[in-house]
Amino acid sequence: MDKLTVRDFDARDKRVFVRVDFNVPLEDGRVTDDSRIRASLPTIVHLMSQGARVVLASHLGRPEGKVQDGLRLRPVGERLSLLLRRNVPVTGDALGPGTEDAIKRIRPGEALLLENLRFHAAEEKNDPQFAAALASYADIYVNDAFGTAHRAHASTVGIASLLPAYAGLLMEREIRALSSLLEEPEHPYAAILGGAKVSGKLKVLDNLLTKVDVLILGGGMANTFLLAQGKSVGKSLAEHDMVEEARALLAKAEKRGVQVVLPVDVIVAKEVTRGTEYKTLPAEKIPASWHIVDVGKQTLDLIESALRDVRTVVWNGPIGVFEIPVFGAGTRHVARILADKAQAGATVVVGGGDSVAAVQQQGLASSMTHLSTGGGASLEFLEGRELPGIAVLLDRPKPTLVRAESPAPAEPPRVFRPAPRASELAAPTRTPMPAKAPAKSPASATTRGGPMNENPAAATTPAPSAAPAGKPAAPATRKPAGSATRRTASAKRKAGAPKTSARKPAATKRKPASAKRAASAGKRSTAKRKPAATKSAARKPATARKSATARKPAASRKAATAKKAATARKAATAKKSTTTRKSTTTKKSSPARKPASARKSPAAKKPASSARRPAAAKKKPRR
Repeated sequence: MDKLTVRDFDARDKRVFVRVDFNVPLEDGRVTDDSRIRASLPTIVHLMSQGARVVLASHLGRPEGKVQDGLRLRPVGERLSLLLRRNVPVTGDALGPGTEDAIKRIRPGEALLLENLRFHAAEEKNDPQFAAALASYADIYVNDAFGTAHRAHASTVGIASLLPAYAGLLMEREIRALSSLLEEPEHPYAAILGGAKVSGKLKVLDNLLTKVDVLILGGGMANTFLLAQGKSVGKSLAEHDMVEEARALLAKAEKRGVQVVLPVDVIVAKEVTRGTEYKTLPAEKIPASWHIVDVGKQTLDLIESALRDVRTVVWNGPIGVFEIPVFGAGTRHVARILADKAQAGATVVVGGGDSVAAVQQQGLASSMTHLSTGGGASLEFLEGRELPGIAVLLDRPKPTLVRAESPAPAEPPRVFRPAPRASELAAPTRTPMPAKAPAKSPASATTRGGPMNENPAAATTPAPSAAPAGKPAAPATRKPAGSATRRTASAKRKAGAPKTSARKPAATKRKPASAKRAASAGKRSTAKRKPAATKSAARKPATARKSATARKPAASRKAATAKKAATARKAATAKKSTTTRKSTTTKKSSPARKPASARKSPAAKKPASSARRPAAAKKKPRR
């Protein structure tokens, strides 16, 4: 059983109607036991911290549709304010204009408590109009009152059909703890049941007999089983009309091998009041005018022995008249036994008002695995019944299982092909088919150009054309487009050859690097493998071949450049000598100061020693 909880929705700035169980004991207008209020605090604090506007609703006692001042929730609101450390106002009624105005004034992070719901008879009748009026107060419904989950009332079932319904944190803990007792309990498993009547727990007993290993009975209901065994119980509380059912349960337990523990000695009293006379007697010798009020020491020892090895225990109901302290010794002793079992690692779940009170009075609540806030609700849950207040809550969706299908046939691997370049799209290059070379013997393959090329990629790459005989293969390095054409044209002009149109077509310039490398490799391979006749036949036309003048050796080009430089130096030297002779003649004939324009000439900046030397002594330029 897995329900959606307050953790599964966003409560920010939402009005949330929370059904709580604040049915606590009051004395002189004060709360004497606030355990149920404390149990709901985690849900209330969670919603307020999320920024929700919280509307709390509860019942108190059994006013039967009439307003009773002694059952008002104002003392509960004061206790809740003290625990939350913030004010929680209480409305004057659960319905009405004043209540509606108070709810509208709630700010995010605040809470308000409605007056006792059972002041309206429509609450217990699950009246649709009453449920609709409560639903108008909120956007979301949360049930955190496990103690009333077995009741189909307007605040537990009717409103849940009108709003999205979630479980509170206390409800979640209750469901988880009690479900573990029915689904997968750890064995040995023991159940301790007490209380007044067998009739209210007959179905619980019948269901637990299919699950437990030990069944311990006490309180008023044990008296009915003593009658079923043929023993007298005096004036003790018992259900004489349920003796046959009790006898059938004992037979069923014996058949299933369940150990049943009944009182072997009891405490009897003349009256069930404070200060009365009482004594301990064996269970077979009860006086006709006395009342069984508690179990004796031998019975407590027998209970402790039966619980020695158990790993799971559920306890509901006292085993004596717990309301009178002197007759509650047996119940308190059982609480201490169970606390020790829980400390030793066993799972101990305690339910019912008096059983929980016996644990809390001795400060043993923290030792137990779980303390249930529902008496009748926990019993019905243990019967295996679906409680109406839980059934209306939203179920958590189950994960969908994906069925495994046969794998699809594998697709062939995809080959990555890069997008074509812009140059390739503008002018695609066509590569001619290579000419078939005649078959060669291994000896003829080494006659020209050394051994045969061993690179399989170069051997199989188609060559666009054969290189001329004696011409070295073009290097595979990539050159800028048009660089070879510019060098050829410059060389022709220097050699005096007529200008020819040696510019390559645009398609040839735009060949990608991969095509150029393939063409170069093909040229080298063809030049080495083809015979001389084939090479001469595959020469390019004369217009495409470079001029012989452009292919002069590097030494000739260097000599021509040096000769040209020497001629230029001689001319510059002769011009400088003529200028120097003229300036010397002018100085001798006219010693007057030269004008500023003449002083700034480059000839005047020569050293004085060279200016004073006679013209005849100057070194003549070499011819």
